Amino acid sequence: MNMQVVIKVIAGIMLLTSVSCKKETEYVYAVEDVQVRKGDGSKTVAKTMVEFISIAYADVFGNAISQNQLSQLSLLYLSFGDKRLLEDMLVKNMLNSQLAAIPSDTEMRADVNAYVRSTYLKLYNREPNELEAFTLAKDINDDAAMRSSMVFYAMMTSDEYRFY
Repeated sequence: MNMQVVIKVIAGIMLLTSVSCKKETEYVYAVEDVQVRKGDGSKTVAKTMVEFISIAYADVFGNAISQNQLSQLSLLYLSFGDKRLLEDMLVKNMLNSQLAAIPSDTEMRADVNAYVRSTYLKLYNREPNELEAFTLAKDINDDAAMRSSMVFYAMMTSDEYRFY
């Protein structure tokens, strides 16, 4: 092979490699730090029996429970083994009372978002996060049989309601 041909071949290869080789672009992705916390507001102190009864009564009826009623319910509470079942029955009976002062189904459906916000503030003493507000509002809007007493029952028998 001729030396000139070899030089031309090498020059051609060098030209091809210099044209086809590009420096790679380096992309850098960054993620912002996000503070994550429990959705329940990190409540850690359980309500006592008297506090649970008193607060549940006030949330449902809008006024304080009488000392006589509190004493009777406290005795019932102490004599019953399954506290969760008793709390469930207590809340259910309060909500089924004709004297219950919770928003009506019509009021609930008139402004679902305001209802969700006010119910969270009343029962959990906090604003709902975006997912909670969206989910509860969607459940109410999607289910024509959903009643205000059902929402109160679900929230008042939850773990978050049992804690401060």
